[in-house]
Amino acid sequence: MSFNLAAMLTESRASSPDKPLCHFGDQAFGYAQVDEISGRVAASLRGLGLVRGDKVAVHLPNLPQFLFTYFAILKAGLVMVPLNPLLRAAEIVYHLEDSDSKVLVTFESFAAEATTAASEVDGVTTFVVTVGGSDRRPEGTRHYDELYAAENTGDVEPTNADDTAVLLYTSGTTGRPKGAELTHFQLYMNCTVSGELFGFRDDDIGVAVLPLFHVFGLSSVLNVCVRFGGTVVLVPRFDAGAVLDAIEHYRCTIFSGVPTMYFALAHQDLTGRDVSSLRVGTSGGAAIPGETMRLFEEKFTGVVILEGYGLSETASTTTFNISAEQRKVLSIGKPIWGVQVRVVDEHDNPLPPGPGHVGEIVIRGHNVMKGYYKRPGETAKAFRGGWFHTGDLAYADEDGYYYVVDRKKDLIIRGGYNVYPREIEEVLYTHPAIGEAAVIGRPDEKLGEEVVAVVSPAPGAEVDCAAVVDYCRERLASYKYPREVRVVAELPKGPTGKILKKELR
Repeated sequence: MSFNLAAMLTESRASSPDKPLCHFGDQAFGYAQVDEISGRVAASLRGLGLVRGDKVAVHLPNLPQFLFTYFAILKAGLVMVPLNPLLRAAEIVYHLEDSDSKVLVTFESFAAEATTAASEVDGVTTFVVTVGGSDRRPEGTRHYDELYAAENTGDVEPTNADDTAVLLYTSGTTGRPKGAELTHFQLYMNCTVSGELFGFRDDDIGVAVLPLFHVFGLSSVLNVCVRFGGTVVLVPRFDAGAVLDAIEHYRCTIFSGVPTMYFALAHQDLTGRDVSSLRVGTSGGAAIPGETMRLFEEKFTGVVILEGYGLSETASTTTFNISAEQRKVLSIGKPIWGVQVRVVDEHDNPLPPGPGHVGEIVIRGHNVMKGYYKRPGETAKAFRGGWFHTGDLAYADEDGYYYVVDRKKDLIIRGGYNVYPREIEEVLYTHPAIGEAAVIGRPDEKLGEEVVAVVSPAPGAEVDCAAVVDYCRERLASYKYPREVRVVAELPKGPTGKILKKELR
C-alpha cells in the first residue's frame, strides 16, 4: 500500500493554508509556507543524489529548520535519523556509522562536535543551520540555506506504508544504541489515535518544549499537531519562565512534558500571569508522582494531566489515561486503540491482574517498530512469541489499567532523558585510577533520578571523585555524566562475579 507520512502536512495545508503551523520567537510559519519550504529542501536532498531509503541525520534543537528538514526527508522518500544535539563527537560518529547516514544537518552551536564526527565518517555531507545572518560554520561544511535554493516541484516520493520513515536510536541491556525502525504507517496511526484520545482540536495550540529528536516530542507533539491541523509553539529548551511566557503570549491550550517539567511549573509563582487558556497536559517519559500532579492541577485551575506510557520502539504512545473522569493516578492507563498489552512471567505466560503478579510488559499492535536496524538477532529476541518485550515490569488491575513498578533493564531516567549505565561504565573503565565501576540511579525530587557512579580503585591508585566527574563530562553528553561518585573498597558481587546493583541501590 502506497502511503507517505508527509500527507499529514499536505492535507492540513489544503484545509488551512494560512494558519500558523508553528511559532518561534517573533516568527510564524503557516502550513502553506512549511509545505513549500520543505518541498524545496526535499528537492535539494534529491539533488545531492540521495535515493529512496537513504538516511539523513538531523542534529537540531527545536527550531523551524527541524520541521522543514523532517517533512523534506519524508517527502523525498528518505529516512530521518534524529540525534540529540548534546551528543559528543564520538557518540555522533557511532550513530552516523551505524545508521549509514549520508547527510548530517546540525546547528551552529553544536557544529564543532558534529563536524569533528562527520570528518571521521566517509561520505557524509554536513549542512549547518545558522541564525541572525551569521555564517559561523566549520571548514568543509555547507550552509543550510543552500537547501532552500531548489525549485519546489511539490512532488512527494511514493513510499510504501511499511517503509521506514524514522530511524530512532534507543538502547538495551548492552548499552549500545540501536536504531528502531518506525514506519510511515506506524507514526501516522500513533499520532492519529493519540490525538483522538485527548480530543485534539484544529484550534489547539501546543507547547513544543519536549525535544523533537525524542519520540515523545516528535510523535505525540509535532505529528499530532500537524495531523489535526493545529499549531505548535517551539521552545528550544525547557525553562519554566519561558514556557509560561509561551502559554500566556500564544494562549496555548496543551502542554506535553515529563514529570520534572510539571514539578518545575507547579512551583512557579503565577501572580499576574494568565494561563487560563491551558486545558490539558500530557505526561510521559517516567512515572509522574501523585503529589506533583496534585500541585500542578491545584495551581493551574481547570487543567487535567493525562499520563501515558510508551517507548521509542512503539512510536510513542502504548497506554494512556483518557480523561479526568476515567484516569487512575499512578497508573499508565489502558492500551490505546488497536494495541494489545500483556504482563507475562519469565516464561512469557500471561499473569492475572493484581499487584502480587508483577511481570514484564509485552506489546503488539500497529505501533510496534519493524525491528532494530541491522540487528536481526536482537530483533528476534525482542519479538519472541510474536510480542515485543519491553523490559519494563508492571502489573494490571481488574479494570485493565497498568502500573509500572520497576525496570528490568537498569535504565536511569534523568529529567526525562534515558541514561544507560553500561555506556557510562565503559567510559569509567578507561580511567586509569578506576578498577571496577557500576552506575546506578538514585531518587531525585526534581529530576526523577540522578546518576551515581560507584567505583573501586585500581591497585595502588587513589580516586579523585571530582576529577572522575570532569573526566566523564568531557566524554559524555551533559545529561549522562554522573554528578556523584562514591568510592568503595570492593563492589558487591554474586556467585558468578556479576556486580549486584540491587545491593548498591
